[in-house]
Amino acid sequence: MSPLFIILSVVFMLGCVVLVGAILLQKKRNAGGVGSIAGMGNVADTYWDKNKRNTTEGKLERWTEIGAVLLAILAVILCLV
Repeated sequence: MSPLFIILSVVFMLGCVVLVGAILLQKKRNAGGVGSIAGMGNVADTYWDKNKRNTTEGKLERWTEIGAVLLAILAVILCLV
């Protein structure tokens, strides 16, 4: 095994643990029932919905998305090494 593969594997494992922790820290979402199937989702645009990205929860969701994409890219790189 090359040292590069070992280093990337350790980074990948640490990233997986951090991503799982970030997912577990998030609040549960309401499924929305039949409205979510019909595409209606949350019909009422509240102040909270409009400014959610500025809150800690919104930032955690954004960083979770970024981390998942980076881990997917790292997984592809690990397969090629």
